[in-house]
Amino acid sequence: MFKKITSLVLVAAMLFTFVACGGDKTEDDRDYSAYTAVPYEAGTDIYDAYKALVAGKDLSNIKIGAIMIGDDEEGYTKAHHDGLTKMAENLGISEDQIIIKWTIPESAECTTAANELVGEGCTIIFANSFGHEDYLIEAARQHPEVQFCHATGYQAASSGLSNLTNYFNNVYESRYVSGIYAGEKLNEMAAKDPSIVENGKITIGYVGAFTYAEVISGYTSYLLGVRSVCDYEVEMKVKFTGSWASQELEYDTAMDLIDEGCVLISQHADTTGAAAAAAEKGVYDVGYNVSMIQAGGDHAITSATLNWGVYYTYAVANFVAGNKLATDWSEGYKTGAVKITEVNKAAFETAEAYNAAVTAANAAIQGFIDGTLQVFDTSKFTVGGQAVTSTVALEGFNGLEYIKTSGGVTYFAESTLASAPAFALEIDGITLLNRNYGN
Repeated sequence: MFKKITSLVLVAAMLFTFVACGGDKTEDDRDYSAYTAVPYEAGTDIYDAYKALVAGKDLSNIKIGAIMIGDDEEGYTKAHHDGLTKMAENLGISEDQIIIKWTIPESAECTTAANELVGEGCTIIFANSFGHEDYLIEAARQHPEVQFCHATGYQAASSGLSNLTNYFNNVYESRYVSGIYAGEKLNEMAAKDPSIVENGKITIGYVGAFTYAEVISGYTSYLLGVRSVCDYEVEMKVKFTGSWASQELEYDTAMDLIDEGCVLISQHADTTGAAAAAAEKGVYDVGYNVSMIQAGGDHAITSATLNWGVYYTYAVANFVAGNKLATDWSEGYKTGAVKITEVNKAAFETAEAYNAAVTAANAAIQGFIDGTLQVFDTSKFTVGGQAVTSTVALEGFNGLEYIKTSGGVTYFAESTLASAPAFALEIDGITLLNRNYGN
């Protein structure tokens, strides 16, 4: 993610209220035997090529450093920690060889943390927050013998430093897939209650953290996934919190969106606040980073998430093998780097709706794997009523061309010129309820 902050500590009473309202899944009388479709899961062989790079090598002396914006209680940082743990498992490295500096702010403390890790013998160091980048660059200049890898940044290519790389994941792919599940749920909802369709349209809501390209890319890809299967025109309202991880703000923002007539909620923020609010109001929810079933109960459908274990295994294995790391690395379903969490059968009232959602989602994933599906296909959206044919002259793209054509499809080539998301177009059908946080 771009900037990340640690989750606020919640008042115990608020937590109790959220859990009581959302609840765990409850038993019902449905026969789940007809829910036969199986959601896609990446195979166990996705790490084999990286394991082969270090086969027979002694890795007992390598030390790996990590600078984390949060702690293991914050979803984004936990996902990175899980990735490091998976890397250690894959490569036969002891977790004691991974030294983590937790809750390091986006300040000179990052440079200090990096220098301390070098002093402790780390020869490859990762940092996971956008705002760490300038400070990590300073450390990289001071220690040319150490490999530095920065998540979500964009300056590695222009820095002139051979020991600095950027990395991210194609999370827009898993957001699109999570949108397919939401779209099929909307079809089921409309069949049961046609009143949610007003003037041929359904309105959904999205809790965003900041007005960064990363968030814009995320909510746009999600909506395009919804539209790809929904039988009705879908419009989306977005409201920003101005924080990556505030349970209270995300809860309140989701409530505001529901009051605005949104019949399904999603998010690009890191807590369970939105899911708890949706469950309290009887509204369905698609989450981010982690499963929202504990907070949202039967109303939590699935969550878009990332498998950081793929990158960390790639990076450490290639570093040990003496191979140069990609200056900008970003991968998706093809390498198992993105995924969705458990698909909640209890969120679907009929086997037909659940099976249709899984089938459509799996087809999209196959399209990502074989390269036939492009999330930002320009024939699927307009900006100001017009198709987008070039980004060269558009504000915010620095004269770069992101519009490509391949296999007869013209599309915005996300995370190709750099690993960090760049899609910042405001497409038609999305209404931003605020731009200045708190308004």
